[in-house]
Amino acid sequence: MTDRAIIDWPAWTDSPPGRYVLDWEQTQLDRVVSDVFGYHALQLGLPQLDALRENRMPCRGLVLDAASGASAPYSYPRGLRHGGNVNSHSASNGAASRVQPAQNGLAGLPAPAGRSAVWCDLLDLPFEAQSVDLIVMPHTLEFTSDPHRLLREAERVLMPEGQLIILGFNSLSLWGARQSVGKVTGRPFVPAAVDLIAFTRLKDWIKLLGFDLERGRFGCYRPPLGSDQWLSRYGFMEAAGDRWWPIFGATYMIKAIKRVRGMRLVGPLKVKKPVLAAGLAPAATPNTRNHTQ
Repeated sequence: MTDRAIIDWPAWTDSPPGRYVLDWEQTQLDRVVSDVFGYHALQLGLPQLDALRENRMPCRGLVLDAASGASAPYSYPRGLRHGGNVNSHSASNGAASRVQPAQNGLAGLPAPAGRSAVWCDLLDLPFEAQSVDLIVMPHTLEFTSDPHRLLREAERVLMPEGQLIILGFNSLSLWGARQSVGKVTGRPFVPAAVDLIAFTRLKDWIKLLGFDLERGRFGCYRPPLGSDQWLSRYGFMEAAGDRWWPIFGATYMIKAIKRVRGMRLVGPLKVKKPVLAAGLAPAATPNTRNHTQ
C-alpha cells in the first residue's frame, strides 16, 4: 500500500481487501435498512457504498463534504457557492436541505438512481432538528476531525425513535493491529484520517447521546492480506470467527435508536372518585365553599 491509499478511498476500495470489506458491508446494509420506514434517509459520505438502495423511503439523500476523503471520487460542483446545496427542494417536508438528483451536479461516478445530493460541512449539517428518520454513516467517523461532534449532529437531526447505523474498522482485530503498526512505519493498511475507533468506545459515545444499541455485528475475519489469492485461502475463518471470536472481526456495524427520555404518549386523564367506607358520606364535595353564616 502506498501513502496515497491513506486518503484515496477509490484506490483502496478497488483493491482486494477493499472489495472484501465493501462486499460484506453492502450485504449487511441491504439486510438492515430494508425494514426501516419513514420519510427522510441520509447517507453521510463513502459513495462507493449504496447504503440506501434497499430502503423504501421517498426522500433518500447522499451528503458529501468537500473536505472529507470519504467523499472521493465525487468532486465539488463548479459554480456552486461553497457550503451551498445543489438545488432547491421544499423544506416543509421536515428536512431543511435543498437538494436535487446528484447526477446533475456531481463530477466522478454516477449517483445511484433516485438519490439526491447535498454538499456541506458534515460537522454542521444543514437539516432541521428532529427531521430525519434514518442516518447511515459508513466509515464517516474515521474521516472527520471531530467524531464526537459529528455524532452530536446526527443526534440533533434525527427524529425521536430515528435510527442511526454506523460502520467502521475494529481496532481490536488483526486489521486494527496491522493498522497501528503501519501508522508507525508510515504504511497504514486501511484509509483513515484519524485513529480507528474501538467498538466499546463508540458504544459509550452513543449511549451518552441518548441512543439505545439495538444491534451490533462484526465481520471480515480473514487476516489483513493484500491479494485475492491469499484472502481466499483463509475463507474458512469467516464461519470460525463468527462463532468463536466474533468481537475480533475487522469491521463492525452498529444500529442504534434515538430515545427521548421523559416522553410518553398517554390517553385522556381520568379522575378517580374517592372510595368511601360503607355507611359514610363525604363531608364536603370539591365544589363546596365555606360561607359565613
